[in-house]
Amino acid sequence: MKLTICGAAQQVTGSMHLLQLADYNILIDCGLDYEKDTYQEENQYFPFDPASIDVVILTHAHIDHSGNLPTLVRMGFQGQILCTPPTADLTEILLMDSVNIFISKQNKRPKGKRGRTGPKPLYLQKHVMDTMDRIVTINFHKAFSINENISMMLIPIGHLLGAAAIVLTIKENGTEKRIAFTGDVGRSNYPVLVDPETIPQVDYLVCEATYGGKFHSTERTLEDTLIETINETCVKFPGRLIIPAFSIGRTQALVYTLNKIFSKGLLPSVKIFVDSPLANFATDVYRKHHHLLNPESQQFYNTEGDEFEFEELSYVHDKKESMSVSNYHEPCIIISSAGMLEGGRIQDHLYYNIQNYYCTILFIGYCAKGTLGDRLLRGDPIIRLRNRDLMVYATVKKTDLLSGHGDHQDLMKIIKQQDAGKLQKIFLVHGDVNRMNSLKESAQEAGYQIETPFKGETFIL
Repeated sequence: MKLTICGAAQQVTGSMHLLQLADYNILIDCGLDYEKDTYQEENQYFPFDPASIDVVILTHAHIDHSGNLPTLVRMGFQGQILCTPPTADLTEILLMDSVNIFISKQNKRPKGKRGRTGPKPLYLQKHVMDTMDRIVTINFHKAFSINENISMMLIPIGHLLGAAAIVLTIKENGTEKRIAFTGDVGRSNYPVLVDPETIPQVDYLVCEATYGGKFHSTERTLEDTLIETINETCVKFPGRLIIPAFSIGRTQALVYTLNKIFSKGLLPSVKIFVDSPLANFATDVYRKHHHLLNPESQQFYNTEGDEFEFEELSYVHDKKESMSVSNYHEPCIIISSAGMLEGGRIQDHLYYNIQNYYCTILFIGYCAKGTLGDRLLRGDPIIRLRNRDLMVYATVKKTDLLSGHGDHQDLMKIIKQQDAGKLQKIFLVHGDVNRMNSLKESAQEAGYQIETPFKGETFIL
């Protein structure tokens, strides 16, 4: 059996791992690699023949794990794609959104030039539908036989609705081996989502390392942070709080937390707008799979009603409604995507409010280096938006209390569930070199054998 790390090797995006048996090839995740400006062109090429893959197993719906599936299908993959039911629903939403982004980039052209000058889309809506036709959903904790020599179980891992760690049991040459892929590890006590469950003992573990060496804030609760920020921005002063948030996962956790705050009467009533069509679709998926939300969320539903619907909250649907939010002059909270400010309706709200002294922009997620969000967080006094240079007069804040990734302690907890005497090796992926090295050092001190593979590196298991 051979394991090849085809993506997310010493970097965060592009998760893709190939497990090759004598006569069967399994691909774990097939994500978009965003590390280069030319990522659309770069993601056209696979280090293997797509037609040679027998099955794909998807850990969760985020685009850096699912976003290149339609390309795989377009280029010849004819097998099944296995994942949980919520992952299937969220993946369809995200892949359709990717098509819109590709087409938008293709249609962009410099001022004064004719025709389309952007990169050709990686795939179109037809390819997404072809991809969805190949999905077979598997419930958590259900033993599933892929063939007579390979069985699988999906373990809840937090991070996103439907996200799973994959545990494979493989019989080969008269021996049985078990290998687990964590996907992205969530954190305990996260709004709406279940805590990561224990991964059973395996022989090999492929573990993410996004926040190796990083520790989340523990001094304050999320509710306290939001109450203070809303009070300072919208209650004491007639201002507006703008929260850039990823549409799937982060927005639902934020809306639920705000629901708890206002249902308890901890703040005076403040209008809240969710301005993201993608978030609206995703919230319906969360409602559909409500039985998979955490016990606290389900208890809230039983006593207070829908976690994602309350008096102060309005979901914005079309562009006209979005513009009316910009013209709303009372204190308010605007939740909009994209989380890094690199597109979406959030740019409209930013454009009209970045020079507003009574506006606060609260970042609740990671902003990649070089993005507009990153430039604001590092304190740039001027930003360029819609071909205009705008002075930054708004207050810029950040909290990591809604980060969906487990920190160093969470990752070590997953690792330490494994008996170091029985676990032959851990492969660290999905993290930059410094993060990986921090996690590697801690794991080695605990007695584990660690590899930090290069992209394309193959290991005999």
